[in-house]
Amino acid sequence: MAKDLDELLDEVESKFCRPDPLRLGMGEPSKGYRVTHRIDRNRAEAKEKLRSTETLKKEDDLDSLINEIFEEPNFNQKNFKLKSKSSGNPSVRASIQGHSKSCSPVYLGGSTLPFGIGTNTSPRACDHLRCIACDFWIVNYNDYMWDESCDYLFFRNNMPEFHKLKTKLVKKKGSRAYACQCSWRTVEELTNLQTDHQLRWVCGKH
Repeated sequence: MAKDLDELLDEVESKFCRPDPLRLGMGEPSKGYRVTHRIDRNRAEAKEKLRSTETLKKEDDLDSLINEIFEEPNFNQKNFKLKSKSSGNPSVRASIQGHSKSCSPVYLGGSTLPFGIGTNTSPRACDHLRCIACDFWIVNYNDYMWDESCDYLFFRNNMPEFHKLKTKLVKKKGSRAYACQCSWRTVEELTNLQTDHQLRWVCGKH
C-alpha cells in the first residue's frame, strides 16, 4: 500500500508540480516549488499515518491473540500456577516416591486380617489391588460376602458404586468381599493370591 501511494504521488508531482524555469532565479519560491514542497510534506505525513495504523493493527492482533488464549475453557491459570509450584515441593516428591513398595507375596484375607504390605514374615491383606484384565481397582467390604446369584454382568454394570453393589452383599462376620469389574471373591482366611490362577489381580504398590 505504501509503494502504491509513492507511485501515485510521483506521478502527480511529475505532471503538475515542476518548478517554473522562468522564476528559478528570483527571490520568491515559484508556485510549482511551493506545491512540490506541500506534496512532499503531505507524502511524509501519509507515510507516518500508514506506519502508525499498521503498528496499531499489529498490537490489536497481538492483544486479541492473548485474550483468546486466556479465554480458552481448558486454560485454568490458577491450576497452572499451582502445578508449577508443586513440582518443586519436596513433600509432593516424597509422597510420589513413597508409593514404591509392593506386596510379596500378595495376600487376601478375611476382615480379621489387617491391611498393609504383605511379606512372608508379616502376612497382611493387600488393600491396593488392581486387576490387569479390566484395569479396575479392587474394592473390598469387611464382614460381607457375595450372594451366590452374582454374575459377570452384575459387576460389569454396577462397579464401583457401593449403593448398587450392596444389593448382592450378604452380612457375614469375619468375611471380606473383594471385586473388580470382571471377577469377585469372598475370603475368610489368609489366602496367597498366587494359588488362585483365575484372578488377574496384582499389587498396585503402596
